[in-house]
Amino acid sequence: MIPLLLSCFLVLPLVLLSLQWHHSKAKRLPPGSMGWPYIGETLKLYTENPNSFFSSRRKRYGDIFKTHILGCPCVMISSPEAARIVLVTMAHLFKPTYPTSKERMIGPEALFFHQGAYHSRLKKLVQASFLPSAIKGSVSEIEGNVLRFLPTWKDTTINTLQEMKRYAFDVAMISAFGEMKELEMEGIKHLYQCLEKGYNSMPLDLPGTPFHKAMKARKQLNETLRTMMEQRRRSGKQGGGLLGVLLGASDEKLNQLTDSQIADNIIGLIFAAHDTTASVLTWVLKYLHDNEDVLAAVTREQEGIRLELIEANRRLTWDDTRRMPLTSRVIQETLRTASILSFTFREAVQDVEFEGYFIPKGWKVLPLFRTIHHCADFFQQPEKFDPSRFEVPPRPNTYMPFRNGVHSCPGSELAKLEMLILLHHLSVNYRWQVVGDEDGIQYGPFPVPKQGLPIRVTQRKKPAF
Repeated sequence: MIPLLLSCFLVLPLVLLSLQWHHSKAKRLPPGSMGWPYIGETLKLYTENPNSFFSSRRKRYGDIFKTHILGCPCVMISSPEAARIVLVTMAHLFKPTYPTSKERMIGPEALFFHQGAYHSRLKKLVQASFLPSAIKGSVSEIEGNVLRFLPTWKDTTINTLQEMKRYAFDVAMISAFGEMKELEMEGIKHLYQCLEKGYNSMPLDLPGTPFHKAMKARKQLNETLRTMMEQRRRSGKQGGGLLGVLLGASDEKLNQLTDSQIADNIIGLIFAAHDTTASVLTWVLKYLHDNEDVLAAVTREQEGIRLELIEANRRLTWDDTRRMPLTSRVIQETLRTASILSFTFREAVQDVEFEGYFIPKGWKVLPLFRTIHHCADFFQQPEKFDPSRFEVPPRPNTYMPFRNGVHSCPGSELAKLEMLILLHHLSVNYRWQVVGDEDGIQYGPFPVPKQGLPIRVTQRKKPAF
């Protein structure tokens, strides 16, 4: 039975895809290759340099081409104008979506997957939780985490990516739940780590597969969140974080969100705030290590703020983080150069004529942020790490690290805040040296330095004030 089921599972999508192609035979699909049956070009995309993957196809086929990844027929686009059409001006024709594996693991009620009234309602609730007025009060708590966290690195060798994941996860927990008991946090962290291992797997729900293990963890995580919701309701206190906001939300008819809607959006928040932020911070340390003049300039900027804090006998505030222009540009340039989010997924809600090509209903459409960020037409010497390029605002639609349009990332300000706080204390107190001489990139799925960037951290000799 298992071989028969596998054959049906693998062959049926190909048959349907062939029928779809036959139906649109008279119409002009974008050029490109669909790769191997069912697998498509997934392995190539997630195991080689994404710059090479995109640029080789762009040279061969142009700014719009077709491919097949994670079980989905896709059209990739790589011009700022086309990206704006998909994400902004004609966004109603391209709904936000993810491959089946991610959608099922995050949860179908998550903000990412919707348009219309439900999306608008949720977006307002989530944005309200991440407005500057809302996250100002998180500065001291995030800084407290940093001050507990960084000393554990001193005089030891760490895996930067794994340590940044720990840090980003703790901040995500603050954002999602407010205050939490350590035991609760560890339980959720364990389940989430099991879940994330299946994020970019093929949706084969068979015993032993990464997807099956992830879905099992997802079910347990759902039960844990339902228990937390019930406890808060019984106590009569909604509590902090996004969970408290969603528990207390009701529309004009006083309809409240269901447990499933709340759970899916809490998991969606953790997903959005965890791996991406950790990957960006890993690259920040890599670029500062490799560019000593930039690190020295960042240190001077942060030492000026540190001196003010010492003289006033106080800790960092929100206003202090607004006075870090160079450090902010370092983050901007890291987001451009590393381009952690190489693309985003949209899905054609109907047959669409697009730039002279036919995109069938149901096909995924992927604006390629990485290709745009690395185009010499928009950024001179795009492979060079140069924060000074952001002293002048980039051309519209050429810089989209947090996407664009109604589905842009609502947590971008929080992500930048946690990076600035960490970089303040790291640059004035510590120095780091990359261990080993292996200089490369690994993909899984986000591009990060090889082996997660192992570094040796030492205490910095500070000037006396």
